[in-house]
Amino acid sequence: MAVKWSGGHSSAVLCLNVSAEGLVASGAERGELALWDGGGSPAAQLRLPQAEDVTSVVFSALRPSTLYTSHGETISVLDVRSLQEPVERFHVNEEEINCLSVNDTDSLLAAADDSGAIKVVDLESKKVSRSLRHSNICSSVAFRPQRPQSLVSCGLDMQVMLWNLQKARPLWTTNLQECDTEEESPQSAGQFFNPPLAHSLSVASCGNVFGCGAQDGKVRIFRVTGVRFERELEFQAHSLGVSQVLFMPEAYWLLSGGNDGKVLLWDVSGNVGKQQKSPAKSLHRRKAQAAAPSRKDGKLSKVASNEHPGVVPKLTIEHGEKVNWLSCAEIKGSRRVLVADQTSSISAYLLPEP
Repeated sequence: MAVKWSGGHSSAVLCLNVSAEGLVASGAERGELALWDGGGSPAAQLRLPQAEDVTSVVFSALRPSTLYTSHGETISVLDVRSLQEPVERFHVNEEEINCLSVNDTDSLLAAADDSGAIKVVDLESKKVSRSLRHSNICSSVAFRPQRPQSLVSCGLDMQVMLWNLQKARPLWTTNLQECDTEEESPQSAGQFFNPPLAHSLSVASCGNVFGCGAQDGKVRIFRVTGVRFERELEFQAHSLGVSQVLFMPEAYWLLSGGNDGKVLLWDVSGNVGKQQKSPAKSLHRRKAQAAAPSRKDGKLSKVASNEHPGVVPKLTIEHGEKVNWLSCAEIKGSRRVLVADQTSSISAYLLPEP
């Protein structure tokens, strides 16, 4: 059963984040921002200027009292010790921002928006250091842990990209629809009606594995090797679009939330862990497969992508509402998954121990 956190908002909650000190921030429609204590009571509230929807909130990893928020085309920097007027504002995006990410050295902030742009702000100089781009709405961007110059992004152009901020072009790009058409030709007609628009990304704590949730209900897990990434695992997670994915601190535990109103917990360590010991061997094997005739390769790939009997959810939460955002918090010695949906309250569910 969910514990409902209410009283902080009057509109639908759109985003969540948890600080290193356990403080929870939530953003909602109409400029509403709230902070919550561990007991689920609102500790502070603020309405941001112009009452624009608060679409993303993220705490600094190094300075847990600093909170970055996006509302409309603006990024506001707040001090949660005294939640008042923003201490700083950035207006570098031209369209509504969908997602913020801060690297773990607190030196760079990335903001992905509806135009497909990702603006990377140098937090010391307060200026845009890089402008990266998708060809359609950029829905999610995430810096890789332990690699402050590297990030991944995805969008409604069905592209997943790996960037190094020393270069303006992506190091590697995968089109989810092209992958599916090549590897699952019998289903390619279905893809036309339910294309894999990419909604959400999350990078595991190791920094080399990341997950992507898409409109076709699938979760895809990728591994970065050098300047490229390869798909290691793909599975049907939800009956409708996957709106959120979140890697937990435990290696390769992944939460997914869907438009079908479900929240699922997955342990993908048995699948990605196999590749971890010998990435070079894995790469060599994949290259050998790629050299085979395309028809045979397609069959091999299809078998490989579906041969994952171990990929079943460890936990299924019948939440009942379309999931807007997921976060995870340690509360009173137990882990909770926090769920934001179309309502004005936050739901907290107890998670099993790893």
